[in-house]
Amino acid sequence: MLPTDSSFIPKFTNAGMNQEVTNGASKSKKNSKKPEYSRFTQQELPAWKPILTPGWVITSFLAIAMLFIPIGLVSLFASERVVEIVYRYDQDCVPEIYRGNVTSYIQNPLTNKTCIKNVTVPKKMEAPIFVYYQLDNFYQNHRRYVKSRSDKQLRSGEDDFSTKGCEPEAKSSSGKPIVPCGLIAWSLFNDTYNLLMQDKVLKINKKGIAWKSDTKVKFGSNVYPKNFQSGGLIGGGKLNQSIPLSEQEDLIVWMRTAALPTFRKLYGKISMDLEAHETITVVLENNYNTYSFGGQKKLVLSTTSWIGGKNDFLGIAYLTVGGICLFMALNFILLYVFKPRPLGDPSYLSWNRNSSRH
Repeated sequence: MLPTDSSFIPKFTNAGMNQEVTNGASKSKKNSKKPEYSRFTQQELPAWKPILTPGWVITSFLAIAMLFIPIGLVSLFASERVVEIVYRYDQDCVPEIYRGNVTSYIQNPLTNKTCIKNVTVPKKMEAPIFVYYQLDNFYQNHRRYVKSRSDKQLRSGEDDFSTKGCEPEAKSSSGKPIVPCGLIAWSLFNDTYNLLMQDKVLKINKKGIAWKSDTKVKFGSNVYPKNFQSGGLIGGGKLNQSIPLSEQEDLIVWMRTAALPTFRKLYGKISMDLEAHETITVVLENNYNTYSFGGQKKLVLSTTSWIGGKNDFLGIAYLTVGGICLFMALNFILLYVFKPRPLGDPSYLSWNRNSSRH
């Protein structure tokens, strides 16, 4: 039997209860994932909250229009000053007897690939004149094609056997490594161009056509071609085995793959002016096979301006954006004049009310 005397009933003091509550709160606080309060996490930092009044909107659109339209006009004018000669030769340079089977003509090493054509200079072309070759429907951006190379092998002559990822052009039939290996180098463009004007040779300078970062960093001066294009199926051009890769700029330009299926690559430069209406005789070797996949080949002679080559897109884009902004500004002006709407009181905005309370 337990005594009924109240003196034996245990008594809980306030201090003990407070200690227990404090321990529970500290435990819950320790296990809580709630972040500590800061003005940054609660998005209470000072911020610029502009009120878009009609005046501000109209002024902004007008400012953009006044800035973009002149830039677009100047860009278009600069692009129009660029003189280009674009000549597609892949169809004209196939003899009549081979028109029905072009692939056999281009793959036969015994057929004569020399082609002589004339082009006319439309306007005066001031030096330097850049010579490009343009390929259409050639997908250099294909994933397997882009990865089929060995940058380690291209940088150092001691890494000839670093052919990982270069399949199927990694090793020759005898098991020796191919330098440079991979499909990109194997498909090197090998058409050649020689230009004549009034029986005078127009010298095409092929030095300095590649990026300096490529010639000095990506391609080593002690790397020489080995076992290149020695298999049964020849993909493109061949390389001089006595010249290091850092000096073979045709290869370096080709190895910088294009992002789009239609692209131009620099072939060389002409360092003399060409007068208007002069006739240029083009003696070319039609060696590169674009017929098996429906590609096109073009020879391009072009001058440049301060924005580069001929490209109307930049000027048209600026004019389009500037024209839309001008149109919107005029519309807002007409609406503001003929159908004005009273503005609300900005003091009722939430951030203004909070600042007034403080």
